[in-house]
Amino acid sequence: MVRLRLKRHGRKQRTYRIVAVDARSRRESKVIREVGFYNPIKEETQLDLLAITTLCEKGAKLTKTVRDIMKRAKLSERIQTDFLE
Repeated sequence: MVRLRLKRHGRKQRTYRIVAVDARSRRESKVIREVGFYNPIKEETQLDLLAITTLCEKGAKLTKTVRDIMKRAKLSERIQTDFLE
């Protein structure tokens, strides 16, 4: 099963990339696809909505944290709400 989750990135690992990985693998393992970026310090979020919807339609699941980031970015109007629930 594929999951969309956070992967630490950057100096002192203070930023995160939103990636698609195998659910059984570790957090820092090989990435299937990178679909976004999240910086909690500056409250910056960059998401590839087309890639996220494509992966969700194929059966990928969102982790709770990624779901909350997407809701905070107010993307529920742009993306189907059944992926966010």
